Amino acid sequence: MWAVVVHGGAGLIRRDSLSAEREALCHRGLAAALAAGAAVLAAGGSALDAAVAAVLVLEDDPVFNAGRGAVLTADGTVELDAAVMEGEHRRAGAVAGVRTPKNPILLARAVMEHTPHVMLVGDGADAFAAERGLPQVGPEWFVTEERKQQLERVRDGATAKKDVYGTVGAVAVDLSGHVAAATSTGGMVNKRPGRVGDSPILGAGTWATDAACAVSGTGHGEPFIRLGVGSRVASWMELGGLSLEQAAQRVVHEELPPMGGSGGLIAVDRYGNVCLPFNTAGMFRGFQRLGEEPTTSIW
Repeated sequence: MWAVVVHGGAGLIRRDSLSAEREALCHRGLAAALAAGAAVLAAGGSALDAAVAAVLVLEDDPVFNAGRGAVLTADGTVELDAAVMEGEHRRAGAVAGVRTPKNPILLARAVMEHTPHVMLVGDGADAFAAERGLPQVGPEWFVTEERKQQLERVRDGATAKKDVYGTVGAVAVDLSGHVAAATSTGGMVNKRPGRVGDSPILGAGTWATDAACAVSGTGHGEPFIRLGVGSRVASWMELGGLSLEQAAQRVVHEELPPMGGSGGLIAVDRYGNVCLPFNTAGMFRGFQRLGEEPTTSIW
C-alpha cells in the first residue's frame, strides 16, 4: 500500500475571507502536489522522492507560503526554511534562513545526501546551494504583490484575527513500507529577521521513522518546537502503543492547545494509514492512497 498526504498550511481561515476563485486555486495546487507524489509511488519510487516531488509543486505555487509567494519578514524580505527526513535510516537534511535557492526542499535534500551535517543556515546554506548547482533566483522570484500587501495589513494591525502563517508539506509511504516527510515554509508574516520556526527542526515540524510514522506540521512554530510535535506523535505510537490516529489526535487536540499551540499536521504510517488533524478553523490538505481517488479539503 502506498499513500501520499499533503498540506498547504493551517490557521484562522474564515469561509467568508476565502473567495471561490482563491479556494479553487488552493484545491488545484493541492491536487497537483498529490498527483506529483502519487506518480512517483505508482511507478515504484521511494517515499522520499514522492514527498519531495509533492513539495516542489507547492513551493512553485505562489498561492502557498513556501518558495515563490512566501510571506515576508518585518524587513520585507524572504527567509525560507525546509527539511526532509526518511524513515528507514532516519537520514535527514534541513536548511533555515535561505534566500537564493529556488526550491529550498532540494537544498535540504542536498544537505542530507552530500554533507555529513543535518542543518545548514543562512549564507552558508545559500553558498552550498550554489556549490551544488541548484537553481538560484533573486528576490523578485519569491516576493509577490499579494505578500507585500499582506505585510502592510499586518503592520497596520488589520489582520490580528486572520491567518498570518502557513507551511507546505508532504508525507508518504512507498510499496516497501518506508515513510518520509518533507516540509517547506516562509515562516510567519512580519517575523523578526533570523527567526526560525518548527519546519526545519527535526522532531518538531518534520519527522520520519519506519517504526512509527512520518509527520509534517503546520501552524505556530514555537509551541510545535517546545512540544516536539513530530517525535511526540511517533513516541506515543512506539512507546505508548497508540495507533496513528490516536497519537496524532492526542498531540494536536489535547497537548498543543494548553501550550498556546494552534495548527495541524499530516501523518502516515508504514501500513498506509493517514491522519490529518488540526485545531484551527481550517487546514489546506489532501491525500491519495493506492486504488483510491485523491481528496483535497480546507475546512
